Amino acid sequence: MTREVAGTPPVLGRRELNRALLARQMLLRRRAMPALDAIEHLVGMQSQAPNPPYVGLWSRLEDFAFEELAELTTGRRVVRIAVMRGTIHLVSARDARVLRPLTQPVLDAALRTGRGAALAGSDLAGVAAGVRAAMDERPLSDKEVRALIAERWPREDPELLGWAVRWVLPLVQVPPRGVWGASGLARHTTLDAWLDGPAEVEPSLEELVLRYLGAFGPASVQDAQQWSGLTRLGEVVERLLPGLREFRDENGRVLYDLPEAPRPGPDLAAPVRFVAGFDNLLLSHADRARIISEEHRRRVFTVNGIIRPTFLVDGFVHGMWKMESARGTATLRLEPFAPVPEPERAALEAEGERLLAAAHPKAASGNVEFAPES
Repeated sequence: MTREVAGTPPVLGRRELNRALLARQMLLRRRAMPALDAIEHLVGMQSQAPNPPYVGLWSRLEDFAFEELAELTTGRRVVRIAVMRGTIHLVSARDARVLRPLTQPVLDAALRTGRGAALAGSDLAGVAAGVRAAMDERPLSDKEVRALIAERWPREDPELLGWAVRWVLPLVQVPPRGVWGASGLARHTTLDAWLDGPAEVEPSLEELVLRYLGAFGPASVQDAQQWSGLTRLGEVVERLLPGLREFRDENGRVLYDLPEAPRPGPDLAAPVRFVAGFDNLLLSHADRARIISEEHRRRVFTVNGIIRPTFLVDGFVHGMWKMESARGTATLRLEPFAPVPEPERAALEAEGERLLAAAHPKAASGNVEFAPES
């Protein structure tokens, strides 16, 4: 339970933070809402790989059909673009206009460190302008961008400049990439070209932080910075303080929240859920104890940046899963980190069968398999 002492912010325990996060992430109960509205509520979904958002929405929405997101993608109502943390996210077309300018400093910072140091003396601005003009005419693959640079700027390093323009330009990865069941070479065009010209927007860091709290709070300034990749958000929170509630976690960290946001009690039952790979549920706090232990995080987060799909038992990460389809059979393999109680095991099997039916409707059969606990 929340512990309150007169004159000090209430203390929220780990389970209370867990239930608050699950409530805002639509993982305590599925919501009846359009996929586009859910994507905007979540402030986008990380989409380094194109398929995980489909599973992420299926776990959160009632009656979600994979075709709904495919149609939003081909209809240009959602786009895949680098925003928070400099990673590709699936966001609404409207949010792409808002989030890209706000997170551009994260992308600019990548050009000043590591590999970006080799850009000294290059004509990055000129190359970026030329690539933008070419991509405004038609989407290009990375190979085609490098060939263009090599042809028009023979003194530049096409590998290095091809990498750099991806940070400078707001590039959208176009279909068929991002359409469930489809395949194709990754090609990019500019956001303005894909959405038929620029739109008038007024991006606001204050609004960004409020939306973050609505989807991931209660949270600290460090949490918000982890999610966004931005720095100096403490100044933004200071300006918002009159409209926020203050809490502390069990380690004394100050947390902020929207006054009317849901904060369920720690004993509220949480259903089993399948969490997609790369899901922001696991990536959006500096302190991830509210959803995954450090021991399990080391197994889920790989050294090469892959965030494996996981499943929740009692609201916390309890194992990983993999879905495969071959020769007419769809299979969901679960790897628990610890024994799964029989009621939750049965619930995972039932939930897994529904996921297989949604993801692979043409499969002749579907199997849910449990590996031994490890």
